Amino acid sequence: MEHPVFQKIEQSSKPDFGQILSRSFDLFKEVWVQGLLHALISIVIVIPFVILIYLPFIPILLHDINGGGFDSFEYSSAYEPFVGLSVLAIIGYVLLAILLMLVIQVVVFAVNAHFYKVMKKTDLGTEEETGGYFYFLKGNLMKIFLLNLASFGIAILATLLCYLPIFYVMVPLQLITAMFAFNPEMSVSEIIKACFKLGNKYWLIIFGLIIISSIIAQLGLILCLVGILVTAYFVHLPMYYLYKDTIGFDASPQQPIAG
Repeated sequence: MEHPVFQKIEQSSKPDFGQILSRSFDLFKEVWVQGLLHALISIVIVIPFVILIYLPFIPILLHDINGGGFDSFEYSSAYEPFVGLSVLAIIGYVLLAILLMLVIQVVVFAVNAHFYKVMKKTDLGTEEETGGYFYFLKGNLMKIFLLNLASFGIAILATLLCYLPIFYVMVPLQLITAMFAFNPEMSVSEIIKACFKLGNKYWLIIFGLIIISSIIAQLGLILCLVGILVTAYFVHLPMYYLYKDTIGFDASPQQPIAG
């Protein structure tokens, strides 16, 4: 039996580009602190894994900091991280690095999905429990891993096809977090299929929202780079309203907060 989401996509009305952006700015005023907290948590998680990935290159960085030249014989012989390693060892490192990057994506994906629950609660003014920042990892670890693996594979395939297809797939891929956050019971294939179905139907509108929201999210760079932590999560707000205006939410027993 087909999931109700697919029927909702077929029956959905064309979303209004301007209204989505306008409401995104309004909601951002209420959730920017939560967005900042989610961004900081993501960074704290990412840093240890990045250090592990780049650990073999630390001697090169230290050598450069101490004034060593990248074109010197000393550098190439003593500071090359893969000198003396077998092909299997190098392949093993590459596979390990990819695995660590996928682990990063899984955890950050779960944190981002939680932010969608926060946006829904704030926007609708309900008492719905959002759980902790890692709420979605419980019972969904393998599903999130497969979603990220599928997204990675789709992006790589699109890139290999002379880059142009990446502009097409970036739209449905951007919808995956929202689709999962509000429909965690859906299978991996159903989520991806639904994202492509919704993305195909409103591709130009969603593409425009992605470009504009990404530019806005980068405005924090103006504030000595630190400000980007405040604006980074703005990219999720238009996707939240896009989902709300097309698929929507089922009636919830939760009552609106009084006042």
